[in-house]
Amino acid sequence: MAWATAVMLASLVALALVGPPVWGAAADHPDPSAVLQGPSAEHPIGTDSLGRDLLARILTATRSSLLLALAAVLLGAAAGVPLGACTAVLGRRGRRLTAGLINLLLAFPALLVAMFLAVVFGAGAAGAVLALAAAGVPGFARLAQTLAAGVAGTDHLAAARVLGLRRHRLLWRHVLPNIAEPLLLSTTTAAGTALVALSGLSFLGLGVQPPGYDWGQLLGQGLDRIYAEPLPALGPGLAVLYAALTFQLLGEVLAGNAARRGPAPRTPAPTPAPSGPAEDGLVLQVEDLSVELTTPDGTIRPVRGVWLSLRPGEAVGLVGESGSGKSLTALAIADLLPYGARVSRRTLRLLGADLAALTPKERDRHLATGLSVIFQNPASALNPSLRIGAQLTEAVRAHRGASRAQAAAEAADALRRVALPPAVLRSRSHQLSGGQRQRVMIASGLMVRPGLVIADEPTTALDVTVQRQITRLLTDLRRDTSAAILFISHDVALVGEFCERVLVMYAGTIVETLPADRLADGARHPYTRALVASVPDLTADRGRPLPTVEGAPPDPLAPSPGCPFEPRCSRRRDHCAEQAPALEDLGAGHRVACWYPVPVAAAPETVTAS
Repeated sequence: MAWATAVMLASLVALALVGPPVWGAAADHPDPSAVLQGPSAEHPIGTDSLGRDLLARILTATRSSLLLALAAVLLGAAAGVPLGACTAVLGRRGRRLTAGLINLLLAFPALLVAMFLAVVFGAGAAGAVLALAAAGVPGFARLAQTLAAGVAGTDHLAAARVLGLRRHRLLWRHVLPNIAEPLLLSTTTAAGTALVALSGLSFLGLGVQPPGYDWGQLLGQGLDRIYAEPLPALGPGLAVLYAALTFQLLGEVLAGNAARRGPAPRTPAPTPAPSGPAEDGLVLQVEDLSVELTTPDGTIRPVRGVWLSLRPGEAVGLVGESGSGKSLTALAIADLLPYGARVSRRTLRLLGADLAALTPKERDRHLATGLSVIFQNPASALNPSLRIGAQLTEAVRAHRGASRAQAAAEAADALRRVALPPAVLRSRSHQLSGGQRQRVMIASGLMVRPGLVIADEPTTALDVTVQRQITRLLTDLRRDTSAAILFISHDVALVGEFCERVLVMYAGTIVETLPADRLADGARHPYTRALVASVPDLTADRGRPLPTVEGAPPDPLAPSPGCPFEPRCSRRRDHCAEQAPALEDLGAGHRVACWYPVPVAAAPETVTAS
């Protein structure tokens, strides 16, 4: 198919280039002695009402037919693609209004819109092109809107927002490059459709007007004599079919090649370095943090009353089942929650600054330089359309005013610190392995010299060997820079090895905090004990199912007034279902929220497999 399409496309290009100079004279030369003749050796398709050779006119009309169709498609794409793609960078109200406008435009059939606008703009080539372009805008806008929705939720776009890029820069730098390939493929196939539509308008007398001509006008002229001489009508009709089929096949070939190939690959004012820890020595202080989300079934609070703090150089683990609110807590601290989420807190201080007292611009800059987030999926956090070097240097150039050369030197040094060669700067994310991408994310965090690193399950998608390398890198980072690390994971064993202190989260609340060295045998909350018991080891009986926490997490739409773990707890009493327990200080950095905690001397409970 590829070779056949290449030959067909080359023939159209050749005819468009040589048609007018070679056959143009014969196409425009009238011959009164050869009026309305049928096919003959001298005129293979026949002549028209002025005796002009129809084959010469069909070949000459190739250039005008193709150029007008391509112009209509490009104009429609130039207007429709930005309209649809801007939904990824607009606010909630602007996004809703734009989506409503696109839906309204799609309610009208494109061909009827083109015919109506052709009459409004006036019959002629220019009016037909503008009419087809306007009729194609809704289709391109919907396609771009759908594609942009996949980019809108990516971590690299959220990071670009924190960098302070304006919406037009977000659109042109981060959204459009990542949706360009499918848009180009759609434009190719749309060219064939536009050619047919343009020929239809000329056939109806709304397109190209005499003395100009295109395939549609020639088809209309030949239709009057189709029963006596079919070739004058079939000739231009076959030309339209041939060209439209060529564009459709070209789109199919390009799409197939793209599928086999895989993913395609400012100077703001400098800001001062982030301030150091607060007077009380805390890098991060969070008090009574809650997050509300609006769903079709009602409002939920996946994070409720979270208290936590970190000191310089401290590694604190945040563990819990999937859906317990760990990642939402991290996103709330980093101000990266999705649209529609509402955050409330009594205190949220980072490096001595109260984030609530800062303006939005000051808060973004403070977060971008004082905090670094290592996401679970580095493939989403890295922009596939930009080279690694551009992404590593963007933050220091935006917030520290570093020159391009200075930023590149710092990026190369950051890569060396994570055991990657400087040559990686010229690569794109899809050219790297999962472990290399995660190392790049750590290097990106080193660039701004943060006081706090939030590692949101950074080793989940990695094998055991690479997992150990990443945790070793984070340990070196903590030792060399005194940065505090909030390590989020559901791997209790890994957290116990890497962290100094552990926070156990369940149903959006902290149910236990304790030193990491007491996690295995000193946990007091039944849920923490169940998590520890769920970790398999080499001495486990392979003939029995792996232990799990029995039951299911509570429904966030119907929260219980009592302890959220009560329906799954083996130590529950009537009082547990009536009132939620508060965190009680047990001394030595150990706090637990449980009415009937497990005694210290008790062995870890056996957890029934669910």
